[in-house]
Formats: sequence, C-alpha cells, structure tokens
Amino acid sequence: MDHFTTHLLHLSAILLLLFRPHSVVFVSSIGINYGQIANNLPSPEKVVPLVKSIGADKVKLYDSNPRVLKAFANTDIEFIVGIGNEYLSKLQDPSVAQSWVKSNVQPYLPATKITTVTVGNEVLTFNDTSLSNCLLPAMQNIHTALVNLKLDRQVTVTTAHSLAVLQTSYPPSAGAFREDLKQCLSPILDFLSKTCSPFLINAYPFFAYKGNSNEVSLEFVLFQPNAGIVDSGNSLHYDNMLFAQIDAVYAALGQLGYKKLPVQISETGWPSKGDDDEVGASLENAKKYNGNLLKVVNRKNGTPAMPDYDLNIFVFALFNENLKPGPTSERNYGLFKPDGTPAYNLGFSGISAGSNSGYNNSGTFRPPYTLMPGNPSDGYMSISSAGRFVWKRSIRIRILMMLLMAVGWISMGFHV
Repeated sequence: MDHFTTHLLHLSAILLLLFRPHSVVFVSSIGINYGQIANNLPSPEKVVPLVKSIGADKVKLYDSNPRVLKAFANTDIEFIVGIGNEYLSKLQDPSVAQSWVKSNVQPYLPATKITTVTVGNEVLTFNDTSLSNCLLPAMQNIHTALVNLKLDRQVTVTTAHSLAVLQTSYPPSAGAFREDLKQCLSPILDFLSKTCSPFLINAYPFFAYKGNSNEVSLEFVLFQPNAGIVDSGNSLHYDNMLFAQIDAVYAALGQLGYKKLPVQISETGWPSKGDDDEVGASLENAKKYNGNLLKVVNRKNGTPAMPDYDLNIFVFALFNENLKPGPTSERNYGLFKPDGTPAYNLGFSGISAGSNSGYNNSGTFRPPYTLMPGNPSDGYMSISSAGRFVWKRSIRIRILMMLLMAVGWISMGFHV
C-alpha cells in the first residue's frame, strides 16, 4: 500500500467517526444475544415485545435470519448480524462477500438498523491456522463490499473473541494477549482501528467460579457486596470480576498500541441450571448475575480503569435453547423460556406464546443467499468450550484536535 493511500485510510477513518450516523459514540446500553438453536421458540414477531420488555436496544444474531430482520423493521433496535466460521474460506473471494452483503444486509436497510457484521466467532482460540488465516481477509472483503455499496458509514465489520485470547488477566493492569496470537491479532486491530469498528470479547465470570469455587468469591462474580480486590499495578479497586476482565482487555490492547479501541462485551451471562459438576449454575445465581448486571449498566458508569468509557454489553441469551449440544448449562442461559415467560423474575412480564405459535421447528433459517461450507454446521459456538470487554463521550473533540494537529486469576484467588 502506497504512502498516500495509507494516509487516506487514516483520514477516512477519522471523518467516519465524526459523521457516521451510527456507532460513532458508544453509549452505555444493554444488548441481547438472540440464538435460535431450538425447535420450540416463538416466532420473531412475538420476540419483538420480549426484547423491548427488558429494555434492550441492541440485538446480536449469529446469522442473518431474514425473518428476524424483517420482524424488527422500524423498531429502532440495532442489530449485529453474524457469519459463521464455516463460511470464512468462501469469503476469501471478494465476489462472494459482495453477494453476501447484497443479500443479507442491503435489503433490510434502513428499516432494520443493522450496524455491525461479525465475521466468525472465537476463531483465534481454535488453534486452527487455516481458519485463523482466513479471518482478516474475510473481514476485509466484507468491508470492501460495504464500501462498494456505500454502506460502510452505517455498518462496521468485526469479529468476536473468547477471553482465552488473553495470556494474563491479573492484575487487570497487566492484561496481555497470548504471545502466539499477537502476530495474528495486530493486523486485525489495525483494521478495526482504521474502520472505526469495535473489539468484541465474550466474557463469562461463571466459568471462573465454576473452575475454582473454593477460592473465587461468589459475591465478587455476582456483583454483590464484597471486599473486592486491589490492582497492585495501579491501586484501583474492583468489586466485580467482569469489570476486572474488561480492564484486562483494555490493558492488553494498550500494550499493542490500541487502548482507545472501543470494546464491547459480545457475550456474558449465567446459566439457571447445570449438571452436578457445574458449580454455581442455578436459577438464584442467574437471577443475581443478570439482574445486577442490568443495574450496573443502567448506572452508565465505566470501569475503574476506564471510568469515562461507556459500557456496551450483550447478555447471553434471550432464550433457553433446547437443541444446543454440551452440558446442561448450555441449554439454560436464557432470560426467557421458549413459551415467552421469564426464566426467573427480573421485573419484566414476558409474553405467553402458547403452543405452536409460529415457532420454527427446524431451529434454523436459511438466508436468501447462502455460503455452502464443506461441512455444514449450525453456525453457533458452544460457549463452554472456550473457557470463557466505547470510546469516551468526548472522542469527537479529541479527533478534531488530531485533525487540527494534522488470565492469571488463581494466584490471587480470582482466576479466569
């Protein structure tokens, strides 16, 4: 890339931040992951009032389900749509990426507020170089397709990572990415920075507690009153694990020169039921975690290390999904049961969907344009297998100034 083009990219990114109608300044808000690996879910039309009832203004899909996108048209709810890992090799072809955007994004804008496309999920922690090598080119091709269709000012491109990308998470100020992933991560971070796209991370304090319940304080992971911990690197006090995890990610980004990159929690949640060996998986703990999480987000405060940065968190998940593989917990992360009633009381009423009320019996929807993988899968990731964090509101001022100037928790009992 020549010198002029490089400068042009940087300038375009800055102007994009200033004038983009969506995703310019990330405000504290709650989102919800809408998974559909089930054969008993209510129709998307019935899901709209459920999402509104919990105060969510963002929905994250793992595909680009046309029925869902149509149902949420003119609701003002923002959407993240996803492309599964099995499609990454196909997206090496720019024409395939162009066709995908034309079929799965363009037709629904502007009625449905699609703001982000996630390309792959937790790709870098699969330790599969053939998959990892496909990730950035796929992201670049989707972005180029958006540019070609003049949609890049509305829709960003990113990918979601497991917290396992971190080599060190304690203390949070010492957060660092795994050495073996830095070579792959750095160009991805550069892409996100230049295109003004967020860094997505899936963070589950539940797994920390399940793996070390004798040492990890339940109150610390459930946002309940506790003594907390003090970061020995900067003397900041943490009273919950999620904030510590978020700041560890910011510290890791800072080490690579990207501390100002916006971070979003693309998944976090707590199961209301689990197997005998899944310590902490209970209805009461799920109610406390998600209930307290909603309260924390509504306070509109940042984390100890980034107090002026807004929180953007997507709860996992909207429904209990009866066809998800893995331990019992995998099928019990939902805020709602399949009939539309709350899985536990968080202060919203839900709906009564009734039997056979328009739900999809297959558990999946085929988009109008599909990328046929060599080994088709449902496109969803099992969250337990991964071992599972918004720019300051004044970012525009700082950008204008720029223009003018032209998981080591166990040692302390809180391991992730």
